[in-house]
Order: sequence, then C-alpha cells, then structure tokens
Amino acid sequence: MKKLICAKDVEAVIKQGKKVLYIDCDTIVTPSAKDAAKSAGIELSTEAPAAAPAAVCCEAATEAVKAAGGEIDSNMIYNVLKLMMEKGLLQGVFEGQPELPYVAERDSSGLKIVRGASVKYEALDTGNPGDKVFYQEIINADDGCSMNAGFITIETCNFDWECACQELYHVVEGTLTVGVDGKVYTAGPGDSVFFPKGAKVTFGSPNKMKAFYATY
Repeated sequence: MKKLICAKDVEAVIKQGKKVLYIDCDTIVTPSAKDAAKSAGIELSTEAPAAAPAAVCCEAATEAVKAAGGEIDSNMIYNVLKLMMEKGLLQGVFEGQPELPYVAERDSSGLKIVRGASVKYEALDTGNPGDKVFYQEIINADDGCSMNAGFITIETCNFDWECACQELYHVVEGTLTVGVDGKVYTAGPGDSVFFPKGAKVTFGSPNKMKAFYATY
C-alpha cells in the first residue's frame, strides 16, 4: 500500500502554519485532501524542503569558537547555539516535532524492530466517513527499502480499492473478505492474500480484522 495523504493530513499542515505539503511519487493524495489543500492555499510539492545551508551553519560555529577564545567548552556551545538562534538557523527545530507513530529499535546494519503494541493507527480515507478503516506504515523508503509495509484494520464495513502496486496481506486476527468480479473470498487468521498491480477489489470485514501488509 502506498503512502496515503488524506484531509486529516492537510488539516495538520494548516495547524502548523505551513503552506507547502511535501509528497513523493509513491504518495496517493485523496480527492478530499486535494480539495482541502486548494481551499487552504496549501501547495502539494514533490520537491524536498531545502535544509539550512551548511556554509551558514559552519560560519556561525566558527564565529562562536573565535568568540570563546578557540576553546571548546560549555560556553562555546552556548555561544554557538546563541549565534545560530540569532541567525534564525534554529527556528522550528525544537517546535512542532511530530510524535513518532510507533516505537522501534534500529541497528547500524539496517535492522529495525517495530514494537507492535506501540503502533498508533491513522484513519484511511475510503471516501465514506463512516468506514472504520485504519492503518500505519512501518517500513518504507526512509528505511532504505524498495517496498512498503505496515498494519491495517477494518471493522464491519466494505470499501472499493484499486491496487496501485503488488500487494500482500497476512491476516493476524478477524475475518477479511475480498470481492472480485462478483465473487467474495474469505481469509482468516494465518491466511495470506496476494493482489497483482491494477487489481480492483472490495475489501471488507464482518467483524474487526487486522492484517500485516507489504507492497511493491
């Protein structure tokens, strides 16, 4: 499943006072999110946000070191931070930091362990506000991975879905129903379901279903 941007994400950007929402080619923006962005004057950009120029940071650090007599101590560190603040280089660094949606342990080798009990889910915009569908992506390009993976829950509802890429679902609990060309298939705990790119299906569950998904 590709990363999804819904109206809720646009509202978060508005609250932060930002005018640009950065996305990439693997992002799906829902119609409601596009309308919300247009109404609020939010630009959807595929260009990465520009970072503070390294040269300016180095200049600030150099000036602070000279002011501290060339010795690296607590006063020097204070002077560096003070000078960077005066130059506006720390603006927003300590404010508005997003809360991580899960707890994970990482190793320099690239290994990553996500603690499942800590995962916080976000609403998936299916086009019907009454649908109880939630998901959270835990593996993506930020991890140096060419596939995306995460968890999804569906509770007593059905919704149409078109697979933008190859998708694999492994049911952890509950019942997953999949409608294809008038036929309905059922998968339970321990079952896995694969969809090729371009498949048009109807997802659903008569109870509360939880699955782990991976897309490529």
